[in-house]
Amino acid sequence: MNLVMRTGSLRKTTPFVPVRGGFTLIELLIAVVIIGILAAIGLGQFHTAQIRSRDAQRKENLSAVAKALEMYYGDHSQYPVAADLSWGFSLEDEAGQGTVYMKDLPNDPSSGAKYDYEADDNGSYYKLYAYIEHGADRCFNEGQCLDGGYPGANCGQGEEALPCHYCLASPNASCQE
Repeated sequence: MNLVMRTGSLRKTTPFVPVRGGFTLIELLIAVVIIGILAAIGLGQFHTAQIRSRDAQRKENLSAVAKALEMYYGDHSQYPVAADLSWGFSLEDEAGQGTVYMKDLPNDPSSGAKYDYEADDNGSYYKLYAYIEHGADRCFNEGQCLDGGYPGANCGQGEEALPCHYCLASPNASCQE
């Protein structure tokens, strides 16, 4: 005897409940906007930190050059004339004594600027100039930087003129003269 048993569907009907398997489009857009805002703030601060770092490097470079110029003055009782100072090359003794005062005179850390050196024909004084990128640098408040740049000094490369805001002078001279 073959018994065939038929069973009906015993499925209960339930109201539709959406299954959350991911994020909605609105949630994703909000997350992208928040990440974008945070990235913009972070990149802005990073760029400012790079500018301040280059300005600090400029000041340190000129300080090192000033020390080398003082050693030169100690040996020769005069500073080198402007024609004898070439950025990127060494500052050496011309008299053949073989004294190297600075192995490499530093170049400006940015590609669009250069340092400027001023000395009279007698070598009685010197002035070193640098371009300062960050307009809110503390040197402007401390009097070491001149807002519009020092007259007659050019810290630009080639035909591009950049003002020289920062100055270091020999002990017997003043940047304000």
